[in-house]
Amino acid sequence: MIVAGGFGTGKTTLVGAVSEIPPLTTEEVLTQVSEGVDDTGGIESKTTTTVALDFGRRTIASDLVLYLFGTPGQDRFWFMWDELSRGATGAMILVDPRRLATSFPAIDYFEARGIPFVVAVNLFHGQRRNTLAEVREALQLEDSSVPLIECDARDAPSCRAALIALVEHAMARMPALPEAVG
Repeated sequence: MIVAGGFGTGKTTLVGAVSEIPPLTTEEVLTQVSEGVDDTGGIESKTTTTVALDFGRRTIASDLVLYLFGTPGQDRFWFMWDELSRGATGAMILVDPRRLATSFPAIDYFEARGIPFVVAVNLFHGQRRNTLAEVREALQLEDSSVPLIECDARDAPSCRAALIALVEHAMARMPALPEAVG
């Protein structure tokens, strides 16, 4: 499963909160080189960024283990998305409700590739600015079958619920297996 979204939406936080193993992260300190390149508007306190991927694992059931791959959010690292998404069953697009526009590239990416996805509005800043219907409209999610949910990227139960919604959505879109010939 892919955890994607714009720069600073909480992807690394979510993978860390829900992973049952210590997550692998590729966080690096933001430097002066990124000034004027990375839009930190609304997330001025952000000091690190993912430069390759985050990796975690979560067991949902005895026969269902999810491998979570968090994508980097900045444009200059998007080349990683193709590699991380190869063979993905589904994606969770994490949205910062204060900066909805940062989510359009991720939505476009997964729509274009036909990878099932859910949109999770991250409320880890403790604020809800819009109703889910308003967020759906703002993100132009015209496909009403795309689940739009809320979660708190810092809260493991909230993240697990979002992952379960993603698994259910992805499984509903999987092609049926041919019946066994006996």
